[in-house]
Amino acid sequence: MATNTIRLDDAARAGWLYYVAGNTQDDIARKLGVSRQSAQRLVSLAVKEGLVKVRIDHPIANCLDLAHRLKARFDLRIAEVVPSDPGSASTTVGVAEAAAAELERRLLLPDPITIAIGTGRTLKAAIEKLPSMDCPQHKVVSLTGNIAPDGSAAFYNVIFTMADKVKCRSFPMPLPVIASSTGERDLLHKQPMIAATLKLSADADVTFLGIGDLGHQAPLVVDGFLTDAELAELNRAGAVAEIVGWAIDADGRPIAGLTNDRVASAPIPSRETSLVFGIAKGPLKLPGIFAALKGRLINSLITDEDTATALLAG
Repeated sequence: MATNTIRLDDAARAGWLYYVAGNTQDDIARKLGVSRQSAQRLVSLAVKEGLVKVRIDHPIANCLDLAHRLKARFDLRIAEVVPSDPGSASTTVGVAEAAAAELERRLLLPDPITIAIGTGRTLKAAIEKLPSMDCPQHKVVSLTGNIAPDGSAAFYNVIFTMADKVKCRSFPMPLPVIASSTGERDLLHKQPMIAATLKLSADADVTFLGIGDLGHQAPLVVDGFLTDAELAELNRAGAVAEIVGWAIDADGRPIAGLTNDRVASAPIPSRETSLVFGIAKGPLKLPGIFAALKGRLINSLITDEDTATALLAG
């Protein structure tokens, strides 16, 4: 049942791209990451299943339209919009599955690539949905430290889970998420092993990032990386969200000083050289998503209908 649903979703996407957006089958193959023959079969399936009439007769049609508008509005390379479930308060359902599918497409590529991975609940949920795969040709590098304040492994650092799932070469960042001082952070970054990992992350071909809110229940506070006092300072300085620990303001600019002086994470890879996905949905994440888009920190987005609609109205 799940496989058939995914197949119909792909057929609906192909049908929309062909009949509504005017793409060629070569365009569709490139955008969906399939062969031209597969693209042709998906378009045929859309017709056979009655998805193509005067319009795409499928719930995902509105998602495709929103995605098309997001790409145009925010100059995105890829936009994926999943249906919203009004009965669910989850901040991961839907986007985690879509992120897993996008990640799987990249992992199935035969030529080696480097994938940079952020952290957080949404990415953890996405990676848990990946099938077991054997991908020794690829490298996966963590953008953030994997050590919690008490010295334990950070629970939402996903590099080890992913490496175990897909059997690829993994490069963790054996650092605290936030160092005790700027001096400590700089000293750690100068270590040869860490410097090499930072260089690898900067050269990533594709990047997947969660976007954390900085409200009163901010994950960085809940997980013990920030104190309430530090959060209050960041809020007073205009911080609206964090990405791999880096606090940003409403324009997507890093907050000067404060905890950013001690964040041990790698810089977010450049959207000019990497396909940089932001993966998030929901009202709490909305300011951070908008900031990441406005500051051009990401060039691809996976979100849901309600969030996409709010972004386009902003």
